Amino acid sequence: MKIVTTPLCREVVEMAGVSNFMVSETPDYTDADLAVVLSETNTEKPALKIKLNTFTQIKNSIDRVAEKMGTSPVILDSLVEVFPGKIEERKKIKVKVYSNFLKDIVMDMGFAMVETEADFMVYPDYIHDEISEEIRDMGDRAVEIPSHKNVPTNPLERAQLRYNILEKRLCTKL
Repeated sequence: MKIVTTPLCREVVEMAGVSNFMVSETPDYTDADLAVVLSETNTEKPALKIKLNTFTQIKNSIDRVAEKMGTSPVILDSLVEVFPGKIEERKKIKVKVYSNFLKDIVMDMGFAMVETEADFMVYPDYIHDEISEEIRDMGDRAVEIPSHKNVPTNPLERAQLRYNILEKRLCTKL
């Protein structure tokens, strides 16, 4: 079976133990039989759609790819809980979140998500201009998170970067 994946999913395919695959920004334009792509990616090819926003999602995606391909994944048990402790304290911090990928991360870290009366606002860089007034109103309590185009392609490094930004900025109330 010929496999294709996108650059953002490459490391997951490798960590799943798959050694023979192609990497393409446009999987539909390859002669692959199966595309391993992010869940929000539209493709006409048969696809295994994965999520890579949280460490748990990364681990689950590695396992799913390995199971589908019949390979042995790299053992990554340390991915499941990267930020232990402080969960009870984090539940007290109210966060307004823009975008689904950030909701996954904020929930995974244990913060309370709200629509109003937020202590902080978290948003992806690509909507900065759309919500500039709200960003201005929140001041230094508005936290911009880099999106797919402004982060490392390695999902572990990408998640670590985002978690660290949120830990540093939101946990100032702890």
